[in-house]
Amino acid sequence: MEHLFRKREGGGRGYLAAVKRYVRLLYVFARFSLMSQLEYRLNFAAGVAVETGWMLIKLLYVAVVYRAGVNIGVLTPDHILLFIGIYVLMTGFYMLYYGNFTSISRMVREGELDMYLVKPVSLQFFVTMKRLDLALLLPDFVAGTIMIGLGWHRAGLPVNVWAIAGFLFFLMCGNLLTYSLFLIPNLLCFWIVASRGIADITAALWDFNNMPQLIYGKWMQRIGTFILPVFVITNFPGLFLMGQLSPGMMAWGVISPVLFFFISRGIWKKAVKNYSSASS
Repeated sequence: MEHLFRKREGGGRGYLAAVKRYVRLLYVFARFSLMSQLEYRLNFAAGVAVETGWMLIKLLYVAVVYRAGVNIGVLTPDHILLFIGIYVLMTGFYMLYYGNFTSISRMVREGELDMYLVKPVSLQFFVTMKRLDLALLLPDFVAGTIMIGLGWHRAGLPVNVWAIAGFLFFLMCGNLLTYSLFLIPNLLCFWIVASRGIADITAALWDFNNMPQLIYGKWMQRIGTFILPVFVITNFPGLFLMGQLSPGMMAWGVISPVLFFFISRGIWKKAVKNYSSASS
């Protein structure tokens, strides 16, 4: 049933067809999720309002930075605005499917996972993408994009095809790393019951990204870059624009998302293999 990850006849054309199929499924999930949320428009508006309030709190960091007017190493307040904008944008993308991650433990505990095992689609894809919360994405996407644009312009960073393409590429890598890295702790619910504390730890870990990694000490930067690479998610796009990424760091920015994707994939397969239905 894990069709996306099986070798198909026809080689590259078979994989391309599979990718197109899953892109269409993702579109269907997004459309169905939006329709479901708009049935209860007050809830949708409340979700937007809550996320907007959270985002406004994050803007206090920007206000403090500009009021202090202090540079941190090579970072000016305009650079910091750029990094906070990237963090807000990536948070929006993470919140889009975050609810699916937190619901895995309930699905395992109540046996709801049983009904998805026979679906003719990748179980991992279905479980982690079936509900997309667009109300949480919208305010972060708008605010993050505005902050990135302002920070980019005010810091005088280059605006050309290479800069834009590299920035967008590292954003995509960061999204893949976010999905893979933060899926892993949520899979522990297949083996342990008390997984709420793990979810709280991952939330705290994500918040390390709300400021540039350069504000931390060298050892913290190394841990957050190579062991638990949360800094790769929101720092590498901005560092690339600033010309602060060495070729080795660029390579790690590509390798780490792929590496952690396969790690999360392997843990998922092992978890499902050992899954025992709650209803059996």
